[in-house]
This record gives sequence, C-alpha cells and structure tokens, in this order.
Amino acid sequence: MTKESKNTVDSHGWVSTLFRRRETSLVLLIAVLTGLTDALNPRFLSPQSLKDLMLNVSIIALLVLGQTVIILMRQIDLSISSIVGITAFLSGDLFVSHPGIPGIGVVLIAVLAGFLLGTVNAALIAWGKIPALITTLGTLYIFRGANYAWVHGRQINATNVPGSFLAIGTSTFAGVPILTWIVLVLLILFSIGLRQYRAGREYYAIGSNPNAAILAGINVSRRVATGFILSGAIAGLAGALWLARFGTVDATAAEGIELTVITSTVVGGVAITGGVGTVFGAVLGALLLSVFSSTLVFLRVPSFWQQAFQGAMLLVAIAADAYLAYRYALRSRVRWSHV
Repeated sequence: MTKESKNTVDSHGWVSTLFRRRETSLVLLIAVLTGLTDALNPRFLSPQSLKDLMLNVSIIALLVLGQTVIILMRQIDLSISSIVGITAFLSGDLFVSHPGIPGIGVVLIAVLAGFLLGTVNAALIAWGKIPALITTLGTLYIFRGANYAWVHGRQINATNVPGSFLAIGTSTFAGVPILTWIVLVLLILFSIGLRQYRAGREYYAIGSNPNAAILAGINVSRRVATGFILSGAIAGLAGALWLARFGTVDATAAEGIELTVITSTVVGGVAITGGVGTVFGAVLGALLLSVFSSTLVFLRVPSFWQQAFQGAMLLVAIAADAYLAYRYALRSRVRWSHV
C-alpha cells in the first residue's frame, strides 16, 4: 500500500468514526433545527434569544453532569428536583435570615445540604441494598414533602436577594452568561475526571459489568455511594444557582425537572443500561432539548405537545441504544465464530 493510499484510508476511517459518534449526530441535529427555526422566525438567533437559550440550558446541563455519573453505573437519581427545590429555598432563606451573608457562603451551605441529602440516598442504595429507582422515587416525595412543610406557603422574592448574587444568573462575560461559564468549567473537570483518572473509569467498569468490576477489585458499594453523594452536591449547587437565575422561589421550585434531566442524559448518548456515554454528549442532549423546546415556543406549539415530543425523544434514544447494543453483540458473536 502506498503512503498516499494509506493516508486516504486513515482519513476515511477518521471521518467514519467521527460520524458514528453520538456527539456528532447531536451537533448536526442542533445545527439543522436551529437553521430551520431561524428561517421560519429570524428572531430566533437574536443576541437576547441566544442568551436566554444558554441561561435556560445551564441548570439542566449542570444537573446532567451528576446524572451522567449515576446512569453510567446502571443507576438513576429521581430525587434531584426535590434537592434543587430545598436548596433553592434554603439559599433564599439564608439571605432573609442573615442579611449581609456572603454569596459564596450561601452557595457552600447549599452544596453541603445537597451533599447530606445525597448521602441519604447513598446509604439506602449502596449499603441498604435498596434499588436506586425505589429509593430515589421515595426520597423525591419525602424531600419535597419536607420542603412544603418547611416553606409553609412562604416565598422568596428577588427583593430579598442581593443584586450581586442575582448577577450570577443575569450577567455575561465575553458575551456568555456567567452561569454558562460555571457549567463549562465543571463540564471540562468532569470530562477529564471520568476519562483520565482511575476513579472515573471505575464508573464505566461498574456499568459495563458489575460482577466483573467486583472481581477486578473495585469497591462497588463505595463507588455507587460516591456517585449519589456527588449527584446530591451538584443538585445543591444547582439550587443556589436556581435562586440566582430566577430570583423568586417557593416550595414548587424545580418540580418535574428530573425527567428533563434524565431525558437529556439519555438522548445525549449515556446508555440507560450503563457503561457507555460522555458528559459532553449528555450536555449536548440538554442543549438539543432546550433548542427543541425553544423552537416549539417560537412556532407557538401548545405546551402539552412539548412534553409529548420530549417523551418521544427519550423512547427513540433508548430504542437506538438497544438496537446498537444488539448490533454490537451480533458482530461480536460473528467475530468469535470466525476465531
């Protein structure tokens, strides 16, 4: 084989690999959807619309980071919306009860509260051996019920929150919202951690084959517990940022957001069966859903259709993952039969 032909083959192989990646498909879908919507409504790509789009997707993308770690291990965390709701109101209540408290102090307390609530899930799942679906469904309602009892009809308004803290959810740097910069930094850290460090690779190993992970010497219970604690801490951070983004918070804050987060994660290529996916793809899934929702709003599609389309995208993503897994297993059997 000549050098030129070898380079051509390598180039074709690289292009083929690129287009087989879920991330590439998501980028193309986002680009096509954005182009079509802008053609129908030129205001879609206005600076203010793009800023609103980035702000809307930021908190979902933040929660997707924690959910990715959970789903990689064949687990699920349904309680994140209740943790966001509790920590969002807690953040506002701290500003009301302790005027002059530093914003960073409020954020740290919210993260600590999320950490503790995540620890409850971790203890029940990792050491109590209760399935994650049952555990987090239960804590979803327990945490939300406790929040309703604590809030007792109260409401935090933007007037109760310092302007410097609200600026986190409204201000921009280099044309990009500060909230989005926070998510981008965490996205890079999570991406490096999951791919480059042993602890991160263990999440993939557990999701791929839990029994093999145990035989390989991985402490599965400890790693599962760490994942749920991390998810809770991220939800706590999201709660503080929810207050900065919206300013007004009551007991209903973030209700139902867990389904959007899970859908974004799965649409982004994180297999519900575990062991496959990236945080980058999951965040692209959140962006795709946000663009899709914005498109439907611009086209004045009724809100109930938005939920229906979101559910349809989740089913399509799961079906696609199942089909790809079947094809991979079929190719593996054929390859072994030749051997």
